[in-house]
Amino acid sequence: MADRITDTRTTRQPASDALAGARAARDSAAKRTRVFLLAPAILTIGIVGLMPLSIALVYSFLEPGTYGGVTWAFSTDAYVQFLFDRDIFDDSLTFSTSYLSIFWRSAFLAIITTIGALLIGFPTAYFIATKPPAQRNLWLFLVTLPFWTNLLIRTYAMLLIIRDEGFINITLQMIGLTSGPIEMLYTDGAVFLGLIYSFLPFMVLPLYASLEKLDFRLVEAAHDLYAGRVQVLRRVILPMARPGMIAGCILVFIPCLGAYITPELLGGGKKLMIGNMIALQFGGSRNWPFGSAAALILMAMVLIVLLIVNRSRADAEVSHG
Repeated sequence: MADRITDTRTTRQPASDALAGARAARDSAAKRTRVFLLAPAILTIGIVGLMPLSIALVYSFLEPGTYGGVTWAFSTDAYVQFLFDRDIFDDSLTFSTSYLSIFWRSAFLAIITTIGALLIGFPTAYFIATKPPAQRNLWLFLVTLPFWTNLLIRTYAMLLIIRDEGFINITLQMIGLTSGPIEMLYTDGAVFLGLIYSFLPFMVLPLYASLEKLDFRLVEAAHDLYAGRVQVLRRVILPMARPGMIAGCILVFIPCLGAYITPELLGGGKKLMIGNMIALQFGGSRNWPFGSAAALILMAMVLIVLLIVNRSRADAEVSHG
């Protein structure tokens, strides 16, 4: 009897070892498959994303070349230049707000553009979401139609509309509201209009994706419980649309910070934004280290904004949970 038990245990041990080996081989094969499938994406991110950032990081700590490029000597002057002006005679530093004002103007325009796009995009998305399914595709097509045209062409079209001899000024003068052209071009207002026009679909589409999932029976139930329109909006619709609002605000705010074409054309070079300043450093100023440092500072601003949004979203989920 004891010999039979021993034989059974001896037989089970190789079987369990074989099963464990088969599972290990299966897990190893699955891991190799995952690595193989992820390799193209990782390689693309490394080449397209991390490599340029690494080059910019290295260049930001070097000295500028005489006619562009860099001199391979370690220096932190690019970051010092962002906040201070260096005297050419005694190398003394004086605090300067020149570049800070450009960053502030860019952040301000990005914020008001995001708010404006939200105020326009939310009613638009709600209007589309409340339409019959057969009509929604048509409205979405009209919203995304401007994307079929190059951004440069769209910006030129906006320039022709708001210039002194443009459609708006001619119309206002024809109906007698103004006696002469209103100065709209080459102002912060022109840049704001151009940014709204360029990035509004980025707000509408995420909002529509959230509002499309809204069960409008909840809205009817809220009205049946004597909730007013403001209460329904605040307690039913907005909580359901919050993910789309957050996504839309991020998709509008981040490109606005680094916008180049719109402020260049509609601002006329008078209203610099971060993107124009960075391009100027790599172009006319030939100061590649400072251009790289400014780009990294811009990236740091974006990361800070994303961290704040992510933290506020996590706190909101905890409070509602």
